[in-house]
Amino acid sequence: MATWNVLHRVHAENWGENTAAKWPDESQRIAAITARLAERTEPVIALQEVSGDQLTGLRHALPDHTVHAMRYPRVPAPRHATSPLEDPGEYLVLLVRGPSRQLAAEAFDDDPGKGLLAVRTHGALVVATHVSFGRRRPRQLARLAELTADSTDPVILLGDFNADRGTVANGLGPGFTVAELPPDAPPTRPDGRSAGSQHIDHVVVRGGDVHDVMVEDVHGLSDHNLLRANVTGIAARSASA
Repeated sequence: MATWNVLHRVHAENWGENTAAKWPDESQRIAAITARLAERTEPVIALQEVSGDQLTGLRHALPDHTVHAMRYPRVPAPRHATSPLEDPGEYLVLLVRGPSRQLAAEAFDDDPGKGLLAVRTHGALVVATHVSFGRRRPRQLARLAELTADSTDPVILLGDFNADRGTVANGLGPGFTVAELPPDAPPTRPDGRSAGSQHIDHVVVRGGDVHDVMVEDVHGLSDHNLLRANVTGIAARSASA
């Protein structure tokens, strides 16, 4: 399993992210992100801040995947210039190898630019999410716990939680395991101003075991690095159910 916030171009420019300066041509950055994802072997990859242009590239490049996507009601608006994107919409995406069925797709009630996308695949309920920073976070984490509460399948949450591991664990409640990064792992968001804002992307499991957690340096393709982990116990539980 893997999760990666690929950074919407409008957000990059609005917030002055280094990625925008390093990749002045957005079409080249989109192609580089697409190529990197096409090489990956994880059965499920969750993506946040996917532009419409990036989504089109993924659909063309990954014919062997099912591309589940949820478009947010909010469309990012440039503050200083016009957008270079043909489709500036923002999407939450799950790339899935193998059979899958979409179960839910919703923006959070208190933030039209954050939300969740849930599918059943590989004998598990897999949820991609992007959670707001600050006071909206507790309610959104509670919504994720509520959505998955009745699942008899193992649950895997993948995404940008805008919070450290302990905050996410406390917000979701008992039963969830938030994968612990190796001590020498690079930050999932290298430009975070504090330690608590540098490790904000997570793989969370209920009913399975998570191991071999690793953060991969994307060398400036996004302001977030890619996080991956192996989850075991899923297929065995499904087969015995």
